[in-house]
Amino acid sequence: MLNVGKIEEGFVLDHIKAGKSMSIYHHLQLDKLDCPVAIIKNARSNKMGKKDILKVECDINTLDLDVLAVIDHNITVNVIKNGEIVTKKVVSLPKEIKNVIHCKNPRCITSIEQGLPHIFVLADEKKEVYRCKYCEEKFDRRSL
Repeated sequence: MLNVGKIEEGFVLDHIKAGKSMSIYHHLQLDKLDCPVAIIKNARSNKMGKKDILKVECDINTLDLDVLAVIDHNITVNVIKNGEIVTKKVVSLPKEIKNVIHCKNPRCITSIEQGLPHIFVLADEKKEVYRCKYCEEKFDRRSL
């Protein structure tokens, strides 16, 4: 049995789809933080079969919930203070995301104008489809 100790102050990302924890690690830029990070892959789950878990011992304000929602909006964010869960946050798909994903269309204005922000708008909430605000290019979440 794997035993990863509890954290005193930080957050735990739970119910991550199995195999997605490394993508979240990179997109949240956790490698640039100077704090302990535990990555648990393919943990047993009654609800999901298998899941990944990330434990991060740092300030919750470093977390971009929009990034989490785009990668997997079923993730639960447990905020930890003094070794106990004080808040559970459920992420939801944002209506608009800025500079999280980039347009792949070579003819898009964001490819030409380097300083322009990459903005995607939620076009279809049921199908979880985002489209570039400038050129309407569809974003495929599976590429994350």
